[in-house]
Amino acid sequence: NSKTQNEEDKSESRDIFAMDTYMTLTAYGKNAKKALDEAVDEINNIEQLVSTGIDSSEVSQINKNGKGSVSETTGYLIKRSKEIYDSTNGVFDITIYPIMQAWGFPTENYRVPGKKELKKLRGLMGADHVLYDEKKQEVTLNKEGMKIDLGGIAKGYTSSQIMQIYQDCGVTSGLVNLGGNVQALGCKTDGSKWRVAIQSPDDTEEYLGILEIEDQAVITSGGYERYFEEDGVTYHHIIDPATGYPADSGLISVTIVSDDGTLADGLSTSLFIMGEEKAAQFWRENSDEFEAIMETSDGKLYVTEGIADSLTTDMDVTVIEK
Repeated sequence: NSKTQNEEDKSESRDIFAMDTYMTLTAYGKNAKKALDEAVDEINNIEQLVSTGIDSSEVSQINKNGKGSVSETTGYLIKRSKEIYDSTNGVFDITIYPIMQAWGFPTENYRVPGKKELKKLRGLMGADHVLYDEKKQEVTLNKEGMKIDLGGIAKGYTSSQIMQIYQDCGVTSGLVNLGGNVQALGCKTDGSKWRVAIQSPDDTEEYLGILEIEDQAVITSGGYERYFEEDGVTYHHIIDPATGYPADSGLISVTIVSDDGTLADGLSTSLFIMGEEKAAQFWRENSDEFEAIMETSDGKLYVTEGIADSLTTDMDVTVIEK
């Protein structure tokens, strides 16, 4: 039996750069290599469909023409985005792209837009004006000059798709790290849980704590990921759709834990914008779907009760209860 045991413990890893981020994929067992080959193909496939940085992508074509045909993948992401938009009362909004462009985040030509400009661009917003005809697989942007960006959920969706590929290939143990978005399949081969470090926003070397997980995605959002400084003020990339300015909610980091990577990705941004009190209330209403870890600017950690026992940290923790 020792041979089969060794085969199960054998790991294959792959490092790639895609979707503007470094990714590491790991799978265990005799089908690991096949699973990783398919997973890398899927990552590239998703990027070609939804990247705003690729002119030929379905999303770029929709933005250029105000409408377009979409694959099942892009259609699904738009549908899910609209659902998260509804459930968060418009906090998660894929039509924020023109505002992101005004700030220069997609191009890194940073600038602070004027109030008038932002007011005008906010008039182009509202994911309820992104019409998706599922039968015809067609998307229409209902306002002239509207543009969408699926970057807020694409990586979470991708990690979930990779888990599906792992399973289809017969892999029962694996891990994906897509630039801080971690998703795990099953447990480690020795039966223990995966240990995921939750990155600290202050310092890349430090972390907020260690979370033990199985079969879950752990996705963190923070202003530290992309920002610029002008006249002594720091502007980060998580824009509040209600203002057009970087969110100033008192939170500096939000981690979502869920078995649904797409949801976890969308909600990590949304709860960051909401702030701790609204986010806690949102969790109470949807606690069967996700758990959360939130750090406030005064250095306190808020953790929802479902994962309080799975988190090891030296920080001052307040448990959010139902």
